[in-house]
Amino acid sequence: MITGATGFIGSHIARVFCENQVKVGCLVRKVSNLSNIEGLPVELTTGDVRNIEELVRAFSGYDWVIHNAAKVADWGDYDEFYQTNVVGTKNVLTACVQAGIKNILLTGSNSVYGEENCLAVKNEQSPYNSHYSYFGDKLFPCKLNYYRDTKAMAKKEALAFAATHHLNLTILEPVWVYGEREFNTGFYEYLKTAKRGIPFIPGAKQNNFHVIYAGDLAKAYFLAYTKQLKGQNCFLVGNQRSENMDRIYKLFCSEAGVKKPGNLPKAVSYPVAFLMELLFTLFKSQSPPLLTRGRVNMFYDNIEFSVDKASQILGFRNSFSLEEGVKKTVLWYKKQGLI
Repeated sequence: MITGATGFIGSHIARVFCENQVKVGCLVRKVSNLSNIEGLPVELTTGDVRNIEELVRAFSGYDWVIHNAAKVADWGDYDEFYQTNVVGTKNVLTACVQAGIKNILLTGSNSVYGEENCLAVKNEQSPYNSHYSYFGDKLFPCKLNYYRDTKAMAKKEALAFAATHHLNLTILEPVWVYGEREFNTGFYEYLKTAKRGIPFIPGAKQNNFHVIYAGDLAKAYFLAYTKQLKGQNCFLVGNQRSENMDRIYKLFCSEAGVKKPGNLPKAVSYPVAFLMELLFTLFKSQSPPLLTRGRVNMFYDNIEFSVDKASQILGFRNSFSLEEGVKKTVLWYKKQGLI
């Protein structure tokens, strides 16, 4: 049973498991858009991760749960992040216990280790450092931290719960994911901005950034499923090496046939982002501004992770090079008439 299967990463997971002849169920909400899993031989069950009774009914008849549902955004109400990411995760684990399920795969996040500018390569032993100390953060919080902090809380509570109830819990912690059906992690937005002909946007040439193609990430879930690991395990999952961020965006623009915008210095872009974010916060906007402190800093920070543990224990290596993954992604956008 997969939660969050109709989303970007979840739909890739569902496809890989179906391709490997695994019986797949998808927990969907009444308002879910099913287009991402259209045509897959899956069993649909209506339910919400915030409702334990619905989860117990949905999990009946399954022996594995992949909990992928989450609120992934850099804008919104803190309580919504908390209820979905923290309470929702606890509900899923509680429902697993009540349904007699001991094997769980959980989608975590590399952000629990911190996304600040860092020259050190982080791994699964790195300390929790989810909260980014932005300028003015005490005056008004940067909402990207709502996601990071609640994912860190969810991980801590999930590991403790699993240990107490003797569950086999494996947490996969992806780096930044791109691929078909991606609209919210930044790559598609970058392409749309470039296509509009905007000459300069935030960016730098020296920082490295760790990415993974969604199809490869989904295979890591299947590997973890086949390994049948006991106890509690955490794995950072990404390409074998990080990439220069400027090169990543150059590849996207080249495949799309658009000119890559020039890089705007942080000294120029950050004050603009700070003011935009402050105004949108004061006016309680439901939609995020074009620039926020979180979005801007991501363009300049060096953030790298070690994926050695996933390679050694799961046997995972990315099958698609950056060039191949970007080509497949942009081709999908073109076929959908999105760029």
